[in-house]
Amino acid sequence: MNRIDEAPVFFSGRNAMIIGLVSLAYLLLSGWLIGYKPDQLYLVVFFLALYYLSVPTRKFIVAFSIYIVFWILFDYMKAFPNYRLNAVHIQDIYLAEKYVFGIQSNGVLLTPNEYFLQHKNLAVDIATGFFYLCWMPLPLAFSAYLLYKKPMVFYYFSLSFLLVNIVGWVLYYSFPAAPPWYVQLYGFSFNAHTPGNTAGLDSFDRFFNAGIFKQLYTKSSNVFAAMPSLHASYPVVALYYGIKYKVGLGKNIVIALIMAGTWFAAVYNSHHYIIDVLAGISCAIVTLVLFRLLLKTTWLNQFIASYQKLVN
Repeated sequence: MNRIDEAPVFFSGRNAMIIGLVSLAYLLLSGWLIGYKPDQLYLVVFFLALYYLSVPTRKFIVAFSIYIVFWILFDYMKAFPNYRLNAVHIQDIYLAEKYVFGIQSNGVLLTPNEYFLQHKNLAVDIATGFFYLCWMPLPLAFSAYLLYKKPMVFYYFSLSFLLVNIVGWVLYYSFPAAPPWYVQLYGFSFNAHTPGNTAGLDSFDRFFNAGIFKQLYTKSSNVFAAMPSLHASYPVVALYYGIKYKVGLGKNIVIALIMAGTWFAAVYNSHHYIIDVLAGISCAIVTLVLFRLLLKTTWLNQFIASYQKLVN
């Protein structure tokens, strides 16, 4: 046990002042960029509570700060819509999907999304809803496991997670693309003020009378960010680290099942074309190669060492 004169350094006045100023700066910047939302205050309170509660919770929340950075950057995308930088691809990606993956049904060529829309099944609706809910719980749960079982792999995975998002966001701004449900509802005309939509996931919400996906998609940072599907990217990165660092056959099978289920759910529920999913898989592969190259640099290893020092 620590003696009284050996109180943990994170209770120091200097640390408290720095954390307080950073928290205030975040709230002020958020209010200026995208307007105040209760979620922002909840995030600050959650971070401060875990930081000051105990040594284990402090280590946990500092380690997981990389995910807080991701959340903040993703949220701030609302202030800089990608359609202001480049034209949104609507009809061309729809026609490309139909040309490459089109399905003949009653003499009509349909995209897979349109085909599934005509062949909905409640059991599949529910199953794909559960798979799609894993988009963030999977990387977070996998990270928590790695943090306590394979700490160095945790740093590799969490930084790869942030990197795959950055790669995906670059593509979002380079190639704004409408999701399949947009074409189903609005055709090929561009409407910059289109709100997020649950699309096929509405069946899941109605069955459980929960409104889970409705809440998620009303907070969407950008409707025109369907290419690539980062939902498809995350489990690929997790499976790579699971296999490479031998986390166990059972865990890898679960990750692989969630990965396949998420890919199917994305198309079945009209949130992504198959082209988007393939782009997401490619995005993950590029990220993993890029991260391995970056690991050969001095600056990244120094950053990881500093990151570890903060956590420990």
